[in-house]
Amino acid sequence: QVQLVESGGGLVQPGEALTLSCAASGFTFTHYAIQWHRQAPGKERELVAGISSNGNGNNLYADSVKGRFTISRDNTKNTAFLQMSSLKPEDTAVYYCRAIMGRSSYWGQGTQVTVSA
Repeated sequence: QVQLVESGGGLVQPGEALTLSCAASGFTFTHYAIQWHRQAPGKERELVAGISSNGNGNNLYADSVKGRFTISRDNTKNTAFLQMSSLKPEDTAVYYCRAIMGRSSYWGQGTQVTVSA
C-alpha cells in the first residue's frame, strides 16, 4: 500500500522555523522526485519546492520561499523534508508532499502550518 505521510506542522509565530517530514512507503522511493505543495484557504494549490530522485542537482523553489525554505531527502530512510525558516503569515497553508515519476504520482494527506502572532 502506497503511503506518503506528512508530519511536523503546527502553529508558530512569524519569524519562527518549522521542519516538515514526509515518510514514504509502498513504492520505490529512490525512483521518485519529491515535491512540496501548499494550499491556503480560498487559493489554488501551489508548488513550493522540488528535489530530484537522488537529491543531486539544483532544487526547485517558488520565488516566495527562496532563501527561507530548504528541501532535502534521506533515501536511506525513505523520507523527505522541508525546512522552513523566517515564516510569515502568508505561509499559512496545508502542506502536501508529492512523489512523482513520469505520469505516476502520489500525494500525502497534508499537514497544517499556521503562522500567526
